[in-house]
Amino acid sequence: MYAEELCFTPKYVRLKSLLDEGALGTPVFFKQSEKHDGPHADHFWDVERSGGGVTMDMGCHAIQFFRWLNPNARVTSVYAQMQTSVHADKTKGDDNSIIILEFDNNVTALAEESWTKKGGMDDRAEIHGSTGVAYADVLQGNSILTYSEKGVDYAVEKAGNTQGWSFTMYEEIWNYGFPQEFAHFVDCVKNNKEPLVTGEDGKAVLEIIHAAYASAGSGQKINLPYRSEALKPIALWKK
Repeated sequence: MYAEELCFTPKYVRLKSLLDEGALGTPVFFKQSEKHDGPHADHFWDVERSGGGVTMDMGCHAIQFFRWLNPNARVTSVYAQMQTSVHADKTKGDDNSIIILEFDNNVTALAEESWTKKGGMDDRAEIHGSTGVAYADVLQGNSILTYSEKGVDYAVEKAGNTQGWSFTMYEEIWNYGFPQEFAHFVDCVKNNKEPLVTGEDGKAVLEIIHAAYASAGSGQKINLPYRSEALKPIALWKK
C-alpha cells in the first residue's frame, strides 16, 4: 500500500471528480506545485541517505497525482531541470526542480517543487481541459487570513515566521488527507481490498524519478521505459 496522500486530499479528490464527470472536457494539461523552505528531518538533506533532493521528497507526490488523474494513459517522456540554489551549505541535492511529463494521450503535466519558498507550505494544482479549467489550493483556500504584529503560535506547516500576514490553518491534517488515507488502508486490510495506490504505482513513480534526474543531468528529454544501474537517482544528475 503506497501512501500517496494527494490521492486522498479532499480538495484534490473533488478536483479529480470534476475531470471524471466530464465537467472540464478532455484533459489537456495538469500542473501541481508543492513548496516550502525545507524539510525538518536531517536525512532529507543527506543525499547518501535520501537518494536525492526535493524531487525525491516532493516530486514523487506530483508524479503519482498526475498518473492518478490520467489512469488509462502511459508516461512516455520526462524532462527536468534542477538546481541547488539556496541550500548548498546543507545538501548536494536539488532544492528546486521543474519536471515535465508527456503522456501517450497527448496530456502534458508540469510539476514545480521547491525547498526555498518562505512563509510555510504551498500546495496547489490545476487541470486544464478542452472545455474547462479548475484550480485547487489545498492550504490557502482552507485557512484563516491573519495579520499579527506579535506572530501566532502556529499557522501552517513549515511557516518559519508568522509576524505580519499569515494563513492560519484549521483541521490541517484532515485537509492533507492523512486520516482518510489511513482509514482506506485499514479497510483494505480488514476486507482484503486492493488499495487505491499500489506498489506497482510506487515502482512506476521511481522509474520516472530516475528519468527526471537523468534528464537534469543530460539536459535532454528522457523517453520511457527507462532503466538505470544507478543506486541513487542523484547520481544520474551529479555524476
